Amino acid sequence: MNHITDLCNFLDLSPVNFWAVETVRQRLETAGFRQLDMRDEWVLTPGDKRYVVQNGSAIFAFVVGSDDAASGFNIIAAHSDSPGFRIKPRCEMACEGMVKLNTEVYGGPILYTWFDRPLSIAGRVALRGDDPLRPRMRLLRFDDPLLVIPHLAIHFNRQVNEGNPLSKQRDMLPVMALNCDNPGGMLRRLVAENAGVDIDDILDYDLSLYTCQKAGVVGLEGEMLCSGRIDDLSMVHAGMTAMLDTCDKESAATRVLAVFDNEETGSGTKQGAGSPILEHILRRVVMARGGAESDYMRAVAASFMISADNAHGLHPNYVDKYDPTNHPHLGGGPCIKVNANCKYMTDADSAAVFRAICQRAGVPCQTFVNHSDVAGGSTLGNILTSQIPLRGVDMGAPVWAMHSACETASTADHIYTIRAFTEFFSLK
Repeated sequence: MNHITDLCNFLDLSPVNFWAVETVRQRLETAGFRQLDMRDEWVLTPGDKRYVVQNGSAIFAFVVGSDDAASGFNIIAAHSDSPGFRIKPRCEMACEGMVKLNTEVYGGPILYTWFDRPLSIAGRVALRGDDPLRPRMRLLRFDDPLLVIPHLAIHFNRQVNEGNPLSKQRDMLPVMALNCDNPGGMLRRLVAENAGVDIDDILDYDLSLYTCQKAGVVGLEGEMLCSGRIDDLSMVHAGMTAMLDTCDKESAATRVLAVFDNEETGSGTKQGAGSPILEHILRRVVMARGGAESDYMRAVAASFMISADNAHGLHPNYVDKYDPTNHPHLGGGPCIKVNANCKYMTDADSAAVFRAICQRAGVPCQTFVNHSDVAGGSTLGNILTSQIPLRGVDMGAPVWAMHSACETASTADHIYTIRAFTEFFSLK
């Protein structure tokens, strides 16, 4: 299976954050990685392949280095979440016999791209267990289209193409049924049936909408990829692929793949980059090899991180929105992200490291800087350095329509990124 076909399969299997992490987990297990529990004592030896899951929506995999405990970490970080819609509790809303679901916007989606698409539901459900502090968690996904967010016809809004402000509470609610006399509890009944559990055992859920469109290639030569969740699951896939391709090779440094959650809402959760979860894991890796606190500090000083989150590719219809001299093209290779106000962690030192890695891998490299009149967002790198003083670079493959229900990327860029990540994980 080639990398693009594998990416498409990965995207289709990962409709929401929980499923993305489960897909990565299964691939790691197949490659011989074994799960660790943060509540247990750890004992590690060189070459051990291990992973930790946090909240079911973040995953941290590592291969223990062959050198001593202070030899450092080579880290690739990405995130599992994408903008969209979360389903609220008590979500059924009746209107003239029709049933809508009450939702809340997650992150910053391009709202109107969600109209008039077949949608379905995925996430997890919390079930009653023997220990009130440990509910049973069950992944849930409806594969069939269940909902649609219908747009208002142009006949009722003749100015729709001249600007159409949207209410998240009124305009963006998905319709699930046309004829229903008793909508109360409809979703819980569907969840119970799908999960094969008693409805009374359902305590709560984390459920989101997702688009049913499958990932696929387009273009005269199939050079573009269209799918939801390219940001940032394409970088997760690239990091995972590089980890799996190098995990059985010896390396002095400990290789780490860190997939966080909640980047789209600021990373301020126990599974986000703003938490100390990665710092805890790295420290425990050092201690589990018999290292001391000073060894951990030495390991951090010897480490390097690639913060991988997609970048904005030059849009042929909106060239004026981009920096005049630093605008990456789709197909031109992964790009280093630079910001004078430190929204990215990149500096000349870390940019030089990534350029050298790309050169060794035979991969072209580009640069992205925001237009000075257009504010940009931040990502994982600078948030993580508030927890761990790592050297590192923010980078990503360029995409169009970031945060759309269907984004577009270059197939060549994804292959380039995998090659660069593989080279990074292969460094001695």
